[in-house]
Amino acid sequence: MPVSAYVVDCAVYVGGERLPGRWSHDAAIEEVRRRGDGFVWVGLYEPDLEHMQVVAETFDLHPLAVEDAVCAHQRPKLERYDHTLFMVLKTVHYVAHESPATTNEIVETGEIMAFLGTDFIVTVRHGSHSGLHELRRGLEGRPERLALGPAAVLHAIADQVVDSYLAVTEAFGQDIEQMESVIFEPRSEVGAEQIYMMKREILELRNAVSPLVTPLRRLAEADGLKQVRPYFQDVDDHLTAVSERVTAFDELLTSLVNAALAKISLQQNTDMRKISAWVAIIAVPTMVFGLYGMNFDFMPETHWQFSYPAVILLVLAACFLLYRVFKRNQWL
Repeated sequence: MPVSAYVVDCAVYVGGERLPGRWSHDAAIEEVRRRGDGFVWVGLYEPDLEHMQVVAETFDLHPLAVEDAVCAHQRPKLERYDHTLFMVLKTVHYVAHESPATTNEIVETGEIMAFLGTDFIVTVRHGSHSGLHELRRGLEGRPERLALGPAAVLHAIADQVVDSYLAVTEAFGQDIEQMESVIFEPRSEVGAEQIYMMKREILELRNAVSPLVTPLRRLAEADGLKQVRPYFQDVDDHLTAVSERVTAFDELLTSLVNAALAKISLQQNTDMRKISAWVAIIAVPTMVFGLYGMNFDFMPETHWQFSYPAVILLVLAACFLLYRVFKRNQWL
């Protein structure tokens, strides 16, 4: 299978404008270096190691970074290899569902890796929700941004990823509010397991957000990216807000877990009181009728013609009295 099978798009940009025609990755970089101006943006989707190495040879990418780009499942990070920056960003996607009390998944993650050079940027995507087609079209409609070079593309990618964090945390917050109302609703059926599931999902979101803080801060302070540093600083501010929101969600879910466990314990205590009350009530006829079931000659009132209904009425009266006592004390 040729490398082009994994290439979503490959374009040459000069002065912020996309050159016409279809380009292979090697022809595109040759054109840029022949002109001495512009840059190449190559977008790949889940390439294997063999085809990724072909691209790596063209752009002189470091083997360790290439392995990371192929294997995926990396933490967000920023690394420098010779004259190339390698950045990993975790993408997140909110999984639509009817209710957080019944769903098994809220957040789906993917990855975008970016190799940034002086005259190229190579992006590698993992995950079906991490598309960059609309981002590319938006940038091509703003040539003044593309004229800043490949770093402007990296900023746009980071900005889109962080904006998706904001959207996901907003939806996640609504789920937590809904779960909170369900938990504190009387006789609700939600257990602690569902909140633990939400804790797992918020942990997945935190693993995408928190490690990205340091790489973005380094880009915002990088001397070699002076033209786009203010843009990265803006993204860093947004990411800080997201990180604080995720931390607050984690603490709130911990409180909800404690509330759910307390509610379960209270419900169990209530059930045990009800069971104990009914056992006490049933113990009265059990004892009386068990006594009269014994084979003794001298039993109280056995030769009285009204003994049977009298015992029945006495048992019913005792049971009713116990029922009223337990009802008054809210055991039933």
